[in-house]
Amino acid sequence: MSDSNSPNKQSAEDSANQPQRKSGLSRFFGRRTDSTEPEAASPATVEDGLDKSRSSLLGKLGHVFKGSFDLDDDLFDDLEEVLITSDIGVDASLKLVERLRERVKSDKLQTATEVVQGLRDEIEIMLKPAEQDWNVLHQRPYVMLMVGVNGVGKTTTTAKIAKQFQDQGKSVMLAAADTFRAAAVEQLKEWGSRMDIPVVAQGHGADAAAVAHDALNSAIVKGAHVLMIDTAGRLHTQSDLMEQLQKINRVLANLDPSMPHEVMQILDAGTGQNALSQLDHFHKAVDVSSVCLTKLDGSAKGGLAISITQKYGLPIRYIGVGEGYNDLKRFEAKTFAEALIPALP
Repeated sequence: MSDSNSPNKQSAEDSANQPQRKSGLSRFFGRRTDSTEPEAASPATVEDGLDKSRSSLLGKLGHVFKGSFDLDDDLFDDLEEVLITSDIGVDASLKLVERLRERVKSDKLQTATEVVQGLRDEIEIMLKPAEQDWNVLHQRPYVMLMVGVNGVGKTTTTAKIAKQFQDQGKSVMLAAADTFRAAAVEQLKEWGSRMDIPVVAQGHGADAAAVAHDALNSAIVKGAHVLMIDTAGRLHTQSDLMEQLQKINRVLANLDPSMPHEVMQILDAGTGQNALSQLDHFHKAVDVSSVCLTKLDGSAKGGLAISITQKYGLPIRYIGVGEGYNDLKRFEAKTFAEALIPALP
C-alpha cells in the first residue's frame, strides 16, 4: 500500500499546484494553456521595444553633453562615434552628423536639449522612406514570399502577420515551403489550425517550389486575398538553398509574371550590422522588396533601422517589440525616432 505522504505523491501534488509555463502558442496568442480565462495582455509599445536601445543611447549622449560643452568639431566627432557604436552604421552616421551640423547653424541651436531634438528630427527624416503605404488588395491573391536566415523568427512572424491580415477582414492562406524542417511545417500547420487559416503543406523533404505552386493554385481557386509562403530558414552563404528560393520565384512567375508581389525579409535586430550582409545577399538573389525587423525588445541595436533605410531605401513593414502578435507593429518613422532618441534628463 502506498503511503499518502510519500515523496513521489507530494512531488506530484506540488507540481500540480505550480503555475503552468506558457507554450509558444500561448505566448503568441496571449492565452494560457489551461481552462481559466486570462487577463487581456497589454501589447508592448514601440517605446517598450526600444527601451534597451534608448537606454544605451541615453548614457552615451549624456557623456557627450556632460557639464559645459562647445558645439565644435570635437563634439560632433563624439556624436559621430556615439551613432556608429549604436549600430546606425558609418555612412548613415556621417550623413546624420553632417545634417545636424547644418541644422545647428540654420536653427541656431545652443542647448543640449535642442541639439538632441535636432538629432531626433533628422533621424525621423532619414527614416521616412521606410514608412510606405501598403495596399495588399491591389492583387488577389497578393503573394508574399517570406525569407531570412535561421533563427530570425521567420515562421513565427509569418503567422503574426497572417493573424493581423485576418483581423482586418482579409482571407489568408499559408504555404509551408520550409520542407527541410518537419518541425517548421508542423508549427505553421498548428498556428493555421488555431487561427482557422488554411495551410498548404507536403511531406518532409518535398520540393518547396511544388508546395508554392500548389498553394498558389489553391489560393486562386478559393479567392484568398493573401498567400504567404514560408520558406526554409537558410544561411545566405548556402548557394544551393538560395537557388531553391530563385526556383520558387520562377515557378510563381510562370503562373503570373507579377508574382511574387512582395519578397519580405525577416531580420533579427540582435545581429546588428551583420543583418545588412544578410539583406545584401538575399536582395541580389531574390530582389527583396521589404523588411520586417524582429526582436528589437531583446537588443540595444535599434539604430539598425536607420542603416537599412539609408543603404537600401526599402520599406520596413513591421517591427517586433514583443512576443505577442499585437507586439508586431507597423513601422512609423516619427514614432520610431521618438522612441529611439531619449530626452536628456
